[in-house]
Amino acid sequence: MDKMDRDILLQVNGLKKHFPIQKGFFKRTVGWVKAVDDVNFFIKKGETLGLVGESGSGKTTTGRSIIRAIEPTDGEVYFRLNGEVVEVSSLEKNELKEFRKHMQIIFQDPYSSLNPRMTVKEIIGEPLLVNNIAKGSELEDRVAELMEAVGLRPEYMIRYPHAFSGGQRQRIGIARSLALNPELVICDEPVSALDVSIQAQTLNLLEDLQEDLDLTYLFISHDLGVIEHISDRVAVMYTGRLVEHAKTEELFKNPKHPYTEALLASMPKPDPKYRGAKKIVFGEVADPANPPSGCYFHPRCPYAQDICKQEYPELKNVGTEEEPHFVTCHFAEKLSLAGVE
Repeated sequence: MDKMDRDILLQVNGLKKHFPIQKGFFKRTVGWVKAVDDVNFFIKKGETLGLVGESGSGKTTTGRSIIRAIEPTDGEVYFRLNGEVVEVSSLEKNELKEFRKHMQIIFQDPYSSLNPRMTVKEIIGEPLLVNNIAKGSELEDRVAELMEAVGLRPEYMIRYPHAFSGGQRQRIGIARSLALNPELVICDEPVSALDVSIQAQTLNLLEDLQEDLDLTYLFISHDLGVIEHISDRVAVMYTGRLVEHAKTEELFKNPKHPYTEALLASMPKPDPKYRGAKKIVFGEVADPANPPSGCYFHPRCPYAQDICKQEYPELKNVGTEEEPHFVTCHFAEKLSLAGVE
């Protein structure tokens, strides 16, 4: 690629994932679901990028396309490995297996993501066996080390997943993702299936591991409170496209896209006396198989004008070069939108 700053670990350019709509006996393709459509962002080494949006906006598909758990339709994914830039999207199958040691994923559901027929030792140790890194007593020592790192007792490694709570299962999933000492971890809603008190413990664990192991996170969530707590920067998705991308504090205090303003207004306020006006967004989320013309958000946007119905706005920087604030809105520099105090 032409340019990738030295402090950037991952850069995504024009990522797309389109699923075919097939009908009839011969499964003829009659259309496409544009789950991810021309997404661009970067993650600096050691930071956490929060990817937020409503259910169905394409967050999980974006994460899985980056790691090629599902093959993207188009786009480029670059990863800095040992000082060299690797184009992940062009790696062959044998090269991809070797590369995946550096990029791992934590799945959303701690119940379905663990094989009930495998012990904890087998689950956490599987990546080490598959990649011929450890076996025998060496593997057992490494599994015990990983279990201690995530707050589990090593003597539990002979147990099966059904013997653990949801929070403990997610810790097992986190330990498995760390087995190969990755640099980037994609956290796909890792706390959404957990109780609130367990969520806090898991988030604190992820932050401690990030500091201790020098990890970089792509943190996918629909919970703005979680995103605000853990993220250095935030990217907002709507119907498969990125609509805003900025530092966390800047985005929460000074949103530039009407959809971001609506998301922030939906956050519950921890004050029973709060009676502020709510920004209610009417209408349905745009259909990624048949999106509206122009800006995808315009049918629900209270600020929409004629140009919004005709042209999709370009992603532009309305911040500074040092503190960029990217947004796709024709009127981003004219609107005065409400953030979070």
